[in-house]
Amino acid sequence: MKKIVFLFFFAPLALLAQTTPKGFTIKGKLDGYPDGTSLRLVKNGENTELASGKLVQSAFQLKGSVAEPVLCFLFIGDEQKPAEVYVENAVISFSGDKAKPGEYKIDGSASHKDFDAFIKEFVPLARQLSSLGQVINTSMPGPGRDSLMSTYTNMQAVIQQAIDKLVEEKPKSFVTAFILSATYSFNEDPLQLERRFNKLGEKVKASGTGQQLAAQVAEGKVGAIGSLAMDFTQADTSGVPVSLSSFRGKYVLIDFWASWCGPCRQENPNVVENFKKFSAKNFTVLGVSLDRPGQKDKWLEAIHHDQLTWTHVSDLQFWNNAAAVKYNVRGIPQNFLLDPEGKIIAKNLRGPALEEKLCEVLGCN
Repeated sequence: MKKIVFLFFFAPLALLAQTTPKGFTIKGKLDGYPDGTSLRLVKNGENTELASGKLVQSAFQLKGSVAEPVLCFLFIGDEQKPAEVYVENAVISFSGDKAKPGEYKIDGSASHKDFDAFIKEFVPLARQLSSLGQVINTSMPGPGRDSLMSTYTNMQAVIQQAIDKLVEEKPKSFVTAFILSATYSFNEDPLQLERRFNKLGEKVKASGTGQQLAAQVAEGKVGAIGSLAMDFTQADTSGVPVSLSSFRGKYVLIDFWASWCGPCRQENPNVVENFKKFSAKNFTVLGVSLDRPGQKDKWLEAIHHDQLTWTHVSDLQFWNNAAAVKYNVRGIPQNFLLDPEGKIIAKNLRGPALEEKLCEVLGCN
């Protein structure tokens, strides 16, 4: 955090202290709700109630304070879906009508204005991307699926452009740090996240949200492209210990999967095709299964059924697979491509992206 140097600024600072709100006040008006309707303001990600009250003649007032601007949920009576309010220490107006659920007008919070503008642009894109992803996961390999993957990649690029725009235009907004954390799963490139983090204002970096983001960057850099792959050892299908380091000198695709994983099984034919095409060019695959304890038979059955003729290892510990935990694998299929020195040169190569990358490093002739 920056050190504050007190020179001859005592008078201006004293004036600032008098005019800066010590807390927040939400002045609300809700039409169509009965008197006595309860209101609860809860901090996002926690069960921490910041303020509460009741509706009196369609009006309410909530008071409290926050250490920094933070996303909150305003629960209105017994309605299942709360209103999202980005709260900061200011006087905030809130209005709505029971006849128009979800349509709220919120003024007075600069942070909420930043949040609302981004969400209006981002949510439609995210929904389209999610729907397209579901279609891809149920599609068979072929030109049609390849076309969908191309569209999916282009949509991802649009989302990343929107995030970059936010960072460039609002580096001093606390909302920007929150958005960077919330949207990380759309790319999961820790080096890109770090570059974006470094552009944030110093106060934002030093905030609680900023510190959480910094920790997310540090954690994400585990298994990042350009880093040296961490070694691990697990038993193969015959119970013989196999170490990742034993594959040094080859291009290796570490493929995290499981017999119970539908998208993994759908992706397997693509991996098989590329293994056949490039195995003579110093390339191999190391399959790491996240199958469940006591279900070795299902693991072996899937290997034979899908004709996965490369080396396979597993400790049969489901999501607690030691290698998966080490590489922060929280979803499958997931893979890492290593060069002969053991450096990670690509990750999450699915569909045509796998062949494109292997052609790039090994040649397709």
